[in-house]
Amino acid sequence: MCPMEAVKVRIQTTHGWETNLRGGFPRILREEGVSGFYKGLVPLWARQIPYTMMKFACFERTVEALYKYVVPKPRSECNKGEQLLVTFVAGYIAGVFCAVVSHPADTIVSKLNQDKGSNFVEAAKKLGLKGMWKGLTPRIIMIGTLTALQWFIYDSVKVYFRLPRPPPPEMPASLKAKMGIN
Repeated sequence: MCPMEAVKVRIQTTHGWETNLRGGFPRILREEGVSGFYKGLVPLWARQIPYTMMKFACFERTVEALYKYVVPKPRSECNKGEQLLVTFVAGYIAGVFCAVVSHPADTIVSKLNQDKGSNFVEAAKKLGLKGMWKGLTPRIIMIGTLTALQWFIYDSVKVYFRLPRPPPPEMPASLKAKMGIN
């Protein structure tokens, strides 16, 4: 991921630089050597690992919470469309959390690839705490939407091919009593 990320960020952030991978890849190699592609490795890990952990943990817990507190009937009684809507909403909520936990590292990756010769600590110092959070709102919208779509597509494929899905969480006893269900 690092070599492609390095080229992508340069294209996005450096005015007048190359406009495609075919031109950008050899330019970084020529100007900075192989290390130019990997100087963002640590911040990429700092971005991707929390992002991925949050994506799965938050999604699962959000699905459970939606069925427990928001959806007025058990998952087993919901049709496929209703279940996929819950999947999309839970995916979007998980995406918001993903964006928040990964944003500072993503900003540092961009700064590292913008400033030749800088390292993780120097880039973080240049940005400052406030600078690391700049652009969070558009990132939340982007990552929230992407994550929701990823989960929606994943779950849609499982539904379409009738692949097993995890069992629905149990409805709380208080909601069962309120609804008159035994």
